[in-house]
Amino acid sequence: MEMEKKVVVSDMGAWAMNVVSSVGLIMANKQLMSAGGYGFSFATTLTGFHFTLTGIIGYLSNASGLSTSKRVPLWELLWFSVVANLSITGMNLSLMLNSVGFYQISKLSMIPMVCMMEWLLHSKNYSLRVIMSVIVVAFGVGVCTVTDVEINAKGFLCACVAVFCTSLQQITVGSFQKKYNIGSFDLLSQTAPVQAISLLLFGPFADYYLNRKSLLKYHFSTGATLFILLSCSLSVFCNISQYLCIGRFSATSFQVLGHMKTVCVLILGWILFDSVLAVKNVLGMLLAVVGMIVYSWAVEQEKQAKLASHVKSDRASDEEDASLLKEKVNSLPESDLKFGQTKS
Repeated sequence: MEMEKKVVVSDMGAWAMNVVSSVGLIMANKQLMSAGGYGFSFATTLTGFHFTLTGIIGYLSNASGLSTSKRVPLWELLWFSVVANLSITGMNLSLMLNSVGFYQISKLSMIPMVCMMEWLLHSKNYSLRVIMSVIVVAFGVGVCTVTDVEINAKGFLCACVAVFCTSLQQITVGSFQKKYNIGSFDLLSQTAPVQAISLLLFGPFADYYLNRKSLLKYHFSTGATLFILLSCSLSVFCNISQYLCIGRFSATSFQVLGHMKTVCVLILGWILFDSVLAVKNVLGMLLAVVGMIVYSWAVEQEKQAKLASHVKSDRASDEEDASLLKEKVNSLPESDLKFGQTKS
């Protein structure tokens, strides 16, 4: 019982770390990248900075002996890096080419995409309660975030690439941890350097295509530099907690409960940046939160049902073994049964 409590506290800590660091990262990036802030409009390159600091911390941790890293084959790291970088670039291009409304819809479509991929790749089935709660969450987040919806061919293609690659990346994180029996931080410390190098090489070109601005011409003021360092620091906790959550739960759970960050961002945007928060937004957030609660309950019910099924199966197996042993003993001749008895 005490062990179960520790696991629950640890799970909640991982989720809290992800929500707090992600929301903090979004707020810091909003100040850093907005026209009213420091105007640093190089999102892909900034992600390269994020993974550079994450990789450095992972290297120092391994060098000091604080963590021992199990090796993942280089070709696995390379193809994972390609998928992850396509996810980042696709998201940035989708945001540039599509309306904000369609961009939000594409993000919501990751939930069914992850469910379908887990069903195809891992033969994972979902109960009706889980499916209904996922629909409620997606609908609630859609109500409070989706406004105008405009679609064009290039934007639609970029959104499809982004959704597919992001879903595949998140599923692969969990698969790698199980396949190589590797911890979340150890895996991150190996994937981060590969992503950092590739994003720092190609990121400035991608950003120039996105906004026609050169990183070399940007004026790195003291305030901008401090916010870049803050963004990088928060990203380390965000990346670690993401790998932790996917390893502990699943890519689907990470997507569903991850929309709590969307709710927090909307509330903080209203508090800190005077964003408009209409009745529709509030109702959508409440519906999304209800969906998340129902989803958590449904997943827990599935776990309890599977545990009860395993216990019942083990008990039936033990009873069958005892019955076979009894039949075997009864079938032995009486002389064999008396063998070894001491005479009085």
